[in-house]
Amino acid sequence: MSNKMMRRIRHLPILIILLFFALLIILPVLWMALSAFKPAKEIIKYPPTLFPSRFDLGNFARLQTRLRIFDYVRNSLIYALGTTLPSVFLCTLAGYGFARYEFRGRSVLFIVVLATMMIPFQVTMIPLFLVVRKMGMYDTYAGLILPKLAAAITIFMMRSAFVTLPRELEEAARIDGATEFGIFWRIMLPQVKPSIITMLILGINAGWNDLMWPLLVTGDTKMRTLANGLALFIGSDTTEYGPAFAGAMVSILPMLLLYIFGQRYFVEGTVTSGMKG
Repeated sequence: MSNKMMRRIRHLPILIILLFFALLIILPVLWMALSAFKPAKEIIKYPPTLFPSRFDLGNFARLQTRLRIFDYVRNSLIYALGTTLPSVFLCTLAGYGFARYEFRGRSVLFIVVLATMMIPFQVTMIPLFLVVRKMGMYDTYAGLILPKLAAAITIFMMRSAFVTLPRELEEAARIDGATEFGIFWRIMLPQVKPSIITMLILGINAGWNDLMWPLLVTGDTKMRTLANGLALFIGSDTTEYGPAFAGAMVSILPMLLLYIFGQRYFVEGTVTSGMKG
């Protein structure tokens, strides 16, 4: 028996274990997606079935009737993109400053930034809400987005990415007469593209699925995000499983596609950002 075949046989138990855990993760998502096409009686019947007896689009029709689904999707997009794109840009600038410039108090300031990661959001959400209310930004996109424009984890990850780059890159650019921002924008930023895409994927996913903050700073139904809207199907007296599963499928599909298209950069960015602290 060849060495290649022997290696495959030795790796077979590991492969079986990995496939088992992958199935445990995929099965609930698959059941949710298929339940979106089941009638209500079939969803709650016992013993449960994985595949519907017939594919029914009625749950999606009831979802559109009950909710402002397109308004909620629009609000979620505005919130997710509005918080992520400016935040990644600003935090990338901050991470670049911490990684490439020497200034007094840099280490202390960076430790303070990292310390904010230990503070739960539940501790700061009431002061943030009061500030938003005092500034007249309640029930506005500005109130949703502005408090989310800085993220310590993004600053930390981008600093880690910039630290790994050689100093010769920026020194050569300075000799050629490039400005400091030109060095950052044209020379250094393209080198950390995987890390930037990773932060974009994580930020958009977090904003898309965020329930607490949009629920806190919006009261008008027109300002609700998709995550808030789906919560309407879960009540103390009744639960509409069919439309809830249909809404969950609408909610998860964009993030699934985003991750599939950005998977290569996501894995590469996660690895390179953690290489050097």
